[in-house]
Amino acid sequence: MEAVWGPTMFGGALLLIFTGYPVAFALAGTALLFALLGSLTGDFDWILLRAMPERTFGTMSNYTLLAVPYFIFMGAVLEKSRLAENLLETIGLLFGRFRGGLAFGVIFVGALLAAATGVVGASVTAMGLIALPVMLRNGYREGLSLGVIAASGTLGQIIPPSIVLIVLGDQLGVSVGGLFRAAVVPGLILTGAYTLYVAGVALFRPQSAPALADRDAADGSSLAWRVVTSLVPPLVLIVVVLGSIFLGVATPTEAGALGAVGALVLARLNGTLDRTALDAAMGSTARLTVMVIFLLIGSTAFTLVFRGLGGDVWIRDALTSLPGGVLGFLIVVNLVVFVLGFFIDFFEIAFIIVPLVGPAAAALGLDLTWLGIVLAVNLQTSFLTPPFGFSLFYLRGVTPEGIRTTTIYRGVVPFIAIQMAVLAGLVWWTAR
Repeated sequence: MEAVWGPTMFGGALLLIFTGYPVAFALAGTALLFALLGSLTGDFDWILLRAMPERTFGTMSNYTLLAVPYFIFMGAVLEKSRLAENLLETIGLLFGRFRGGLAFGVIFVGALLAAATGVVGASVTAMGLIALPVMLRNGYREGLSLGVIAASGTLGQIIPPSIVLIVLGDQLGVSVGGLFRAAVVPGLILTGAYTLYVAGVALFRPQSAPALADRDAADGSSLAWRVVTSLVPPLVLIVVVLGSIFLGVATPTEAGALGAVGALVLARLNGTLDRTALDAAMGSTARLTVMVIFLLIGSTAFTLVFRGLGGDVWIRDALTSLPGGVLGFLIVVNLVVFVLGFFIDFFEIAFIIVPLVGPAAAALGLDLTWLGIVLAVNLQTSFLTPPFGFSLFYLRGVTPEGIRTTTIYRGVVPFIAIQMAVLAGLVWWTAR
């Protein structure tokens, strides 16, 4: 019956999710429903669910996942205390005097905020509020401005310390530090590809990306001081946090705790750490952390029942028997993830798909660390794909009413194409 239970249960979970029901409860509810149906036909033994309390306790005491709230809090403090805004304004003045410079500055700040916060919503919102009005006022084409802000904000999905890399490391059973180290080069490649695209636009269509007007420029001495006070502290924090992980001095969890304390110190030195900002940072951290934990518990229940009904055997056989071996496996998995990214959140995809494809990848002899990197880049694309791309939602919330939603969609298309090209290169590299 596993040939029937596997696809039926998987399809049932997706159907319930697409109705808009909370994903964590959709997964857990599907698990209980199919456990009941399977027990009635004699294909499922209820005794398997006795493992659920132990697995839930294991989730709550998972040392690796403890890094998630630390890095979320670190990013939330940098956002709520306006350190990210100061950084963005300074880089805009530094690069803006060149043609296409404001867009270059947005990409650079997006990469820095990714390394400092790892929170996409904070990056997109901050750049949309601060950089977009300046870009439009100086004659930047709407589509280019919106596209570069949305795409640069998603770099937090691949550039360490990325929350999605922590989740993928836990789900694939690989070192989070190893994922962080492996993600640096793809993150820099994506950043460089965005920059080359903007340079091409500035070269061949200069009216779309003009230089900053004199009224928005700053004199040399004040600009130098702003660079020192706004750029250097976040860079030091990034170097300390990531350097401690890469050098093996600290685990990602320990580095996350260090980053959280460092963000508090920077906000205090900047004079912007007040009770309101701290409450907002703790509130957003609690909400996102609870969502992750409930998703993980729901996906654990789903996986437990799915395997009890033989669904894991169905998935493994289906994926390992694909034509093309490892390359065929990677193409199919990435197509599934890409399509799901149009409709559901990256956390949900990670908790549903990764536990199912991981065993098949191991059976094919695939490097699970690089599989995690490939999936992270693919999940990053889900932030830009309409209709439910989260970067599009964040950006829509801070754009003037006169800008149409379709303009945002058109603006991100070139950047989606860039990400797909980088993803194709990573798939080829991983399958070699």
